Amino acid sequence: MRLKEKKVVSEIVAVTVGPTASQEQLRTALAMGADRAIHVVTDAETVPLHVAKLFKALVEKEEPGLVILGKQAIDDDCNQTGALLSPDPNPNPQPYPYPYPYPYP
Repeated sequence: MRLKEKKVVSEIVAVTVGPTASQEQLRTALAMGADRAIHVVTDAETVPLHVAKLFKALVEKEEPGLVILGKQAIDDDCNQTGALLSPDPNPNPQPYPYPYPYPYP
């Protein structure tokens, strides 16, 4: 939200993948200043690879300038989704955002 206040980004889109109950996190994001929310509803188990594939499709559709992913989920602390979404073939999983489009040489 601070990036929007500093006019670094023009829109913030919050995204979550999970059951209907997950919409509470989106409501919180909207209350904190997100402009839009996308909820991919599923009752199936969400594993990092599947979530990364969903996010990849959303990134291709939405064409964001920056993707920021959380490090933790309610049920785990594996920090894999960001690394799986990264275009770097040897990502060093870190809890920081990867710029998009990716400025790799």
